Amino acid sequence: MRLYSASSAETLRARTVLRDWVGEGFLTKEQETLSELRTTNIFLRLVLFFFTLISVGAAVGLFYVVSRPSDQTAGVFFLTFAAVCYAAAEAAVSQARLYRYGIEDALAVCSVGFLCAGIQFALFSGNPYSPKPDAAQALVPAVGVVFSLWIWCRFGLSYAFLAAMIFVIFLPGYWTSSPSAQHLIVAGFYAIGLGVVATVRSRHRFDYLEEAYSLVEAFLWLGIYLTIDLQLASLNLSGRWWDGTRAASEFARPFYWGTWVLIWCLPPIVLARGIRQKDRFVIAAGAIVASLTLVSNKPYLGWPRHTWDPMLLGILLTGVAVFLRRWLAYGANGIRHGFTAARLSGKDKQWMNVGATVLGPLPHSITPDPQPSSPDFRFGGGQTGGGGAGGDF
Repeated sequence: MRLYSASSAETLRARTVLRDWVGEGFLTKEQETLSELRTTNIFLRLVLFFFTLISVGAAVGLFYVVSRPSDQTAGVFFLTFAAVCYAAAEAAVSQARLYRYGIEDALAVCSVGFLCAGIQFALFSGNPYSPKPDAAQALVPAVGVVFSLWIWCRFGLSYAFLAAMIFVIFLPGYWTSSPSAQHLIVAGFYAIGLGVVATVRSRHRFDYLEEAYSLVEAFLWLGIYLTIDLQLASLNLSGRWWDGTRAASEFARPFYWGTWVLIWCLPPIVLARGIRQKDRFVIAAGAIVASLTLVSNKPYLGWPRHTWDPMLLGILLTGVAVFLRRWLAYGANGIRHGFTAARLSGKDKQWMNVGATVLGPLPHSITPDPQPSSPDFRFGGGQTGGGGAGGDF
């Protein structure tokens, strides 16, 4: 199903690991593994991604203005461009051997967008913005879910899986008007996906798919949490942030307080899962949901928020980070149960360099560096000195 062969992906993964070792000085550049896939850095990838999006959008807009299709014809028009973009993405990988190059990413994204727009115009153009949409209109986000998952499986783009999760959010609105039921349906979909990913991931524990499944599992844990946290799962975040009673009034009390219990139970489960698997992404997801639980607790209970609450949270998180770092450092050789606070590869250094490049060069010192002076230097050259001194004082 994957467009990239297993051997090519494994070679590229080995090349990435060896490049980290080169950054640490363990190997030389001549010892790196060569790959047949064409790759680029993240900055050029972003440039090519947005350039391709603009080019495709300009071409579609030009054809649309020139042809001026009707609603049903516009559906066929967008479906045709969806097929063209997907075929171009397949050709970019199979013929040009592009891998995370930005061009094939943008073409795949455009194919998903044009497919959903084509189905919307072709089948539901008569009443696209109805306040009470027909259940049949759920076909549009459903197709978005399926095709986004296909893009993830075919091209290995992690954000395509995230797009599928976003499409899932729109599905319950076509089936029920109950907010509680909508939250339960979305959480149920994410829970099913989590179970499938956890089962499949066990067969790829030490191969090139491990990191992809790790990131997807972290996405699903975050999705489940954001769905059950009623203080965050809303478009009116400002109102929910300062007045937790608004969320309480929209849901039944058993459901509301049940989700409050769940947001306290979920972070330990996620952290335990990440620590057991030694999975950095899942551990990070667990730390994020634990922080969000502390942030959401006061609005849940209806307590007033204060301006110093973020400061207290920052002090708490800093204290936990310092404690964990010291606890790991005082272990045998700085290691406890397979965890260490020391940097083991050049990957962390690479991310720090990327962050420094994005944020801009920071000055090393506010005051200017002292200028070196010659020990043989003597003031002189004037006609007279101060206080009656000679000119060479």
